[in-house]
Amino acid sequence: MRVWAGAHAVDDFYQGLVPAAVPYFVLQRDFGYVQASGLALAATLGSALPQVPIGLLADRYRMRWMSPLGIGLAGTGAGLSGLVPSYPLVFALLLTAGIGIAMFHPPAGRDARRAAGGSATAMSYFAAGGSVGFFAGPALVTPALDAFGIGATALFIPPAVLMGFILLRHHRRTSGAAAEKVRREGVDRPRLFATLTAVEVVRSTISTGLNTFISLYWIRHLGASSGLGGLALTLELGGGVLGTLLGGRLADRIGMVRTVQIGNAAMLPALALMLLCADKYAALPLALLVGLVSNIPFAVLVKLGQDYLPSRPGTAAGVTLGLALSAGGLFMPVLGLVATDYGPRGALMVLAAVPVVAILLSMALREPDRPGPDSARM
Repeated sequence: MRVWAGAHAVDDFYQGLVPAAVPYFVLQRDFGYVQASGLALAATLGSALPQVPIGLLADRYRMRWMSPLGIGLAGTGAGLSGLVPSYPLVFALLLTAGIGIAMFHPPAGRDARRAAGGSATAMSYFAAGGSVGFFAGPALVTPALDAFGIGATALFIPPAVLMGFILLRHHRRTSGAAAEKVRREGVDRPRLFATLTAVEVVRSTISTGLNTFISLYWIRHLGASSGLGGLALTLELGGGVLGTLLGGRLADRIGMVRTVQIGNAAMLPALALMLLCADKYAALPLALLVGLVSNIPFAVLVKLGQDYLPSRPGTAAGVTLGLALSAGGLFMPVLGLVATDYGPRGALMVLAAVPVVAILLSMALREPDRPGPDSARM
């Protein structure tokens, strides 16, 4: 799991780079809120649309080259985005970075499942690797962009190239026979998987909206500096790392579905508390709390999705780690319009009501080993 958790961290670092860089595109390139939301949409389109076909290929073929190439493409696209002069070129490079991210997740999720066995805790380490990458993104990118400007995104190309090389060597040391063990016999439960996907899309809308607007909320509404706004984003993503690990342990003790339901319900008070706090310093711990509770279901949903589709682990990983997780970016232009009229706080207030939908949807989920209406129809 160490190799896959590390690779996941590097890959998702570039997803964390995008929300960290968006305020600097607004402040240094004079992009509007709708354009800023469009940058989140660009990365989303690239990472979301190819996930299902890539997952289907990963379930049929080993394709050892895809994960290393995906990491390299993600880092190169995101890194070059700060160097180009025009909005269309920035959009195209972030779209390319998203495609690289899409190439990584399905085969990586397939192989991580094999390494994790049946443990939600072990799978949470892989998922937490992605959360660490998200956390490290603003933690490293914000000081660099503060010091050197938006062009400093290019400093973060080398880690992707290096990790791609390490992962390629790891693949060459892995026996081909082990890869064939990814598929296992079991009854697929597509209706429950579709419900789970809907839960993921709703949660993704909340997460992507928070990542896009929380820094701008600190800067434009609470009157904080860009550095303090970046710190708020860092704390929110850092809380996500803790929440991912906590969710895996809770799932092994109280069940996966109950853990998902608890995490969804806890988002309501956490978001409300953060938006009610008017002090830019006192609200920082609440940003950490929001990140923690909103990520409790993250790794659990990944494993639960693969348990609902036991014969297609790559496809399940592509949907839960990629398509559904990225689909929330499709709603960012709408939030951008809200932010244009009512500021970043208006966008976050809209997001604060969205967990209700996730709560209602998660009530229809069932434990994989527990027969339910869906299994009776299969």
